[in-house]
Amino acid sequence: MRRNRVMVVLVSAVAVGGAVLAGAPGAGAALIAPGAVPAAGTWGTAIEVPGLAALNANGRAEVLSVSCGLAGDCAAGGSYQDRNHRLQGFVASEQDGTWGGATGVPGLARLNAGGTAEVLSVSCGPAGNCAAGGYYYGRRSQQAFVDSEQNGTWTKAIGVPKLAALNAGFAEVLSVSCGPAGGCAAGGYYYDRRGQQGFVVSEHNGTWGGVIRVPGLAALNADGSAEVSSVSCYGPEGNCTAGGYYEDRHRHHQGFVASEHNGTWGKAIGIRGLGALNAGGQAAATTVSCASAGNCAAGGSYKDSHAHPQGFVVSQQHGVWGKAIEVPGLASLESGGAMALSVSCSSAGNCVAAGSYKDHNGRGQGFVASEQDGTWSRATAVPGLAALNAGGSARVLSVSCGTAGNCAAGGSYLDSQQDQQGFVVSEQDGTWSRATVVPGLAALNAGAAQVLSVSCDPAGNCAAGGYYQDFQRKTQGLVVSQS
Repeated sequence: MRRNRVMVVLVSAVAVGGAVLAGAPGAGAALIAPGAVPAAGTWGTAIEVPGLAALNANGRAEVLSVSCGLAGDCAAGGSYQDRNHRLQGFVASEQDGTWGGATGVPGLARLNAGGTAEVLSVSCGPAGNCAAGGYYYGRRSQQAFVDSEQNGTWTKAIGVPKLAALNAGFAEVLSVSCGPAGGCAAGGYYYDRRGQQGFVVSEHNGTWGGVIRVPGLAALNADGSAEVSSVSCYGPEGNCTAGGYYEDRHRHHQGFVASEHNGTWGKAIGIRGLGALNAGGQAAATTVSCASAGNCAAGGSYKDSHAHPQGFVVSQQHGVWGKAIEVPGLASLESGGAMALSVSCSSAGNCVAAGSYKDHNGRGQGFVASEQDGTWSRATAVPGLAALNAGGSARVLSVSCGTAGNCAAGGSYLDSQQDQQGFVVSEQDGTWSRATVVPGLAALNAGAAQVLSVSCDPAGNCAAGGYYQDFQRKTQGLVVSQS
């Protein structure tokens, strides 16, 4: 089985990333939002992911990631449990607003000799190309894989080229991103004799190159615990940014970013100003997003001097990274626990961050915060979410913006029956609507549902992904759209 993530920042009441999205037993099946529709449209009634039930013989399926590159053209990926109780990875594609049937990732079942595999991330670019990545358990160890979709057809999954020679036991692709001009990149981690290390790998015309140890990261990672948590590609092919964490010589986790320019990766750099905030020694950049070359944002968490997790954001403008700051206004909302879990940038200097915080009554809530023309505004509670969140445990897990001021987000909350429900919320022209439970989900859900992933394309068409648990306590997949 997939190991527990060592990123200690994620071990809290508001955990995300691998802790939730990995699909621990009982964590569920999929939600994908098909549909070429405006981000602030009306969400339709949830339906099952086509074809996934036939694969999911043992009732454990989930969509972990969705991505939309063109209007009505998206991809989704996740995992299911086959009739032999083996965890397998799947992909599903949407074309012209209609989702095709879920299929096992070509070639992955053959790699997956140990019977545990998942698609952890998918990405589609406006050029129509997509990529996927995750992990599988081979005959002796856990390995990372990548796959590409070209002209609507997924190729055979392959182990990340040259990674097996470096990997001493565990490896995963945690994030993939495809740029607007074609070409993709992936990032993750592997283990060598010095501990956990971060890597990146690039794709061109459907062919993946050899793995690259992030330049300069080993020098930062003195105590052997590093990973690339998120990748974002932009502009001409071969231009991407990665973010993650490393462990310094004081055994403190710190956040880093690294950029690829015209196909060459530069050195990883510690996030400026984050060390001063991170008195508790547990920080990470868990999410990055780039609108154009030299214009990106990153977010994540750190622990303050009281060992409370706090959310941060940091922006890059014209190729220069600024100083990390606590998400403005978050301190007035929270009482000792917050995280920025997702960031999305639609244009230079215009981004949205979202995540979770504990309010002054100790209840988990969700927030959004916007950057406009390079300045971050104060975080606000997601409108309407507190009214849904009678059980006091809510969080925004994913946000995506098609254009400035037009975004969608999703996550989960506990209702008055202490059942976990998935919600969606939309922004139009800079104003967030009220959060709503995914229509039709309450009738399907016997007590455990979440929206795990949201994606909006540049035209404002969105998709969302997550899971629910049916009344036989099996996790099942569903799709939902905006109209």
